[in-house]
This record gives sequence, structure tokens and C-alpha cells, in this order.
Amino acid sequence: MTTHRGSERVEGARTEPARAGPAPTASARRTLTRGRDREAITPGLPRWVFVPAVVGAAFILLPIAAITLSVDVGSFPALVTSESSLTALGLSLRTAATATGLCLVLGIPMAIVLARADFPGQQALRSLVLLPLVLPPVVGGIALLYTFGRQGLLGGTLSVLGVQVAYSTVAVVLAQTFVSLPFLVVSLEGSLRTLGQRYEAVAATLGARPSTVLWRVSLPLVLPGLLSGAILAFARSLGEFGATIAFAGSLQGVTRTLPLEIYLQRETNPDAAVALSLVLVVVALVVISAAGARRTSSL
Repeated sequence: MTTHRGSERVEGARTEPARAGPAPTASARRTLTRGRDREAITPGLPRWVFVPAVVGAAFILLPIAAITLSVDVGSFPALVTSESSLTALGLSLRTAATATGLCLVLGIPMAIVLARADFPGQQALRSLVLLPLVLPPVVGGIALLYTFGRQGLLGGTLSVLGVQVAYSTVAVVLAQTFVSLPFLVVSLEGSLRTLGQRYEAVAATLGARPSTVLWRVSLPLVLPGLLSGAILAFARSLGEFGATIAFAGSLQGVTRTLPLEIYLQRETNPDAAVALSLVLVVVALVVISAAGARRTSSL
């Protein structure tokens, strides 16, 4: 019995919980949590990677800084508010917005077909859609001229109908659409492929028609990617130069967008060219920042 009671005492001693030490302070807990998060999230990077990264960043930032430092602050307001500058800026904004709308009308169906359909020649079609991304813009302008110009592939038919496309504001919109459409298609197609088809399949099994699935399920789920693609298309349209000057020319108030105005001012008034360049840089930064914020909020 004594032995039994002794064993009970031993077992009780074994099961008695150890005394807890002093609780860590709030500062220590935060430090420990940050350390654990850093170890779990950030892997080690070789230090040499930062050298070319900094050089690459400097390669992009230094020219922007050079433009900013070259601006004559005293004459800047007068240079950017001149009649020709405001006309060119207004034309650029209007045509870029119209081209973005046209990209949405054409690009959404193209992205859906490339992401969801399966047909012979699909990869070839995708390559052709992406061609304007690598094609020199002036080549695109010449191609548009030989398509919609008076002597072009469709120019004769359009002339009979009394439609003049080349060297008009319509030509500016078409040139901007040609170079910016791939940005929207690539962004939306990538979002659709990442989304997959499980939600669409569930909606279809519940009796939803294909059009209903598209408008009620697919597009709302990929809306952040669609908005990012539209913003990038607008930014690309705003900065278009080569295709515009080859297909639309440079007529003040009609086809002379802000990039063309900068190019012309460079020969006659370098200060105005620098000031307008800074305006275009600021607008582009705002647009790209909006696209980045939209993409971050969707994660």
C-alpha cells in the first residue's frame, strides 16, 4: 500500500504542469512575430542581385529626373497652357478614350475566344493578335494606310461611300486602337485563364445560358484584370506617335496629338517640348499608378 501511494505521488508529480515563466512583454511579442513573418515570407536573396536591380532602376529614373530638372519653372505654366498645347492635349485625351472604348468592344470577345475556345490555328491567331506589341509603330501606321487609305485595300470602297479615313481624327483613333488592343487582350485572357472554368461550370449546371454565364459570372470575376487592361490600353493610346504620324499626319486640331506636338516643338521651341514631355510623363504615371493600385486591390 505504501508503495502504491508512493507511486501515486510520483505519478502526480509527473503530471503536474511546469510552472510558467514570466510572460513576454508586448514589444517582445511584436519583435518575435515580425521575425517569424520575415523568415516565413522573405527568402534569402544573393546580395549581387541588388546591383543590377539598382542600375536598371537608375537607367529608367535618371532620364525622367533629367526632364524634370530641365524644365524652366518660371515659364512652365505659359508653355503648357498655350493654345496649341491645350488643343493637342485635349485631342489626345479624347482619341485615347475613344480608342480604349473600341479596344473594350473588340478586345473582350477576342480574349474570351482565346481563353475559352479550342480550335485549329488558335496559337497562330494569338501570335497575330500580339504582333503590334513587337511591330514598330510606324510599320503599323503604313499597314493601316494601305488598308484604309484612298488607294488601300478598303480605301476604294470607303471613298465610294463618301468616307475619308486617312489623315483624319478617325485615323488617329484607329492607329491608337491598333497598337493598344493587345494590352487589353493579354491582360483579360490571362485573368480568364487564371480564373478557370469551375464557376462557369457551376452556373451552367444550374441552367444559366452562356450569355448569362458570361455577363453574370465570368466578367464580374475578372473585372480587376479587365480594368487594368483598359487602363494600360489608354496609357498606350495616349503615348502613340509612330502609327499616328504615318497614317493620320499632323494637322493641328485634327490629328496632332500631344506626342506629335512635342516632336514639332522640339525643333522650334525646346523649352515647350520639355514642358509638354513632363506633362505626358505625369499623366502616364497617374494612369500606371491607377492600374497598379487596381491590381493590388484585387489580390
